[in-house]
Amino acid sequence: MRSLASAVVRCEGLHRYLGAGEGRVHVLRGVSFDACPGEVTAIVGPSGCGKSTLLYLLGLLDRADAGSIEIRGVEASAAGDERRTALRAEHIGFVFQFHFLLPEFSALENVMLPMRKLGVLAPEAMRARALELLGAVGLGAKTGRLPTQLSGGEQQRVAIARSLANEPALLLADEPTGNLDVANSGLVFELLLRLAKEKQQAVVLVTHNPEIASRCDRTLSMRDGLFVD
Repeated sequence: MRSLASAVVRCEGLHRYLGAGEGRVHVLRGVSFDACPGEVTAIVGPSGCGKSTLLYLLGLLDRADAGSIEIRGVEASAAGDERRTALRAEHIGFVFQFHFLLPEFSALENVMLPMRKLGVLAPEAMRARALELLGAVGLGAKTGRLPTQLSGGEQQRVAIARSLANEPALLLADEPTGNLDVANSGLVFELLLRLAKEKQQAVVLVTHNPEIASRCDRTLSMRDGLFVD
């Protein structure tokens, strides 16, 4: 049973406009949403309906024109840039369709980057945690390899390990398997599902893959900037 009192993220009445003048588009039209620990939510819908825009608002990468967002009970909508950056580092992990690994850094170094930015752990502890995460995603033997020395599926698994580096309460994934073949898509999704349950993380993913959506705890359909039944 869902306990909204423990929701990791909760938003109400989100509106977002893009563009200006006659080209101004009402992308989100009063969206309300919540996600609880250990719950995997899929957001589906046609391109341009507002899915990724919502994800970027939830991740505090963009600002809504109206409405509120709470992360772990902290109102984030009106927070300044410094506070929003701190909330992202402490509570939110991201997995995108493209891995965005830094090519000059090894898998281990890429996973350590968010920990270095947060600045809580000592270097030895950062290294130990990065090794543990790479082991968890099946890459314990490839920690020293550069991204160009890894397959596409392996690179995306490094990206997942990196997203988990600071033990985020909320994991946001934008088409995390969209750039992978069927076999690797299944592996990446299984990994996200397993880690969400083990770590009691709220996972919100945008996907066009109906098979993946059907295996999530919740599937929410979006049309024209609103959730529909």
